[in-house]
Amino acid sequence: MPKKKVVKEPEADEEEETVTVVTPEICIDHDDKAYSIEIELPGVAKEHVELSVGEQSVCVEAARDDIVYLGCYSLAHPAKEDEAKAKFENGLLTVEIPLKGPLKGKRIQIE
Repeated sequence: MPKKKVVKEPEADEEEETVTVVTPEICIDHDDKAYSIEIELPGVAKEHVELSVGEQSVCVEAARDDIVYLGCYSLAHPAKEDEAKAKFENGLLTVEIPLKGPLKGKRIQIE
């Protein structure tokens, strides 16, 4: 899991603060109707999770005392972001997003 160091500029009366930023583990799957996404955020409280969903993207930011989880992910197929549902339980964020339409594509024979 890649880690980045982010240094916040200190205020006049503050000491320098270093925060470790980590890309969370994620599993993105879909069938012909919806995306099913699981994002691991161990040690994070629900009230410290921010999730945003776009037609073709998902972004999450979550903080605990020693780490900030930060990740944005592209979705291959357009989704209905207004119908997205999310649940957070025991450090696992589960997101369901319906697809905008049926998946279309031409099957290619592999030689």
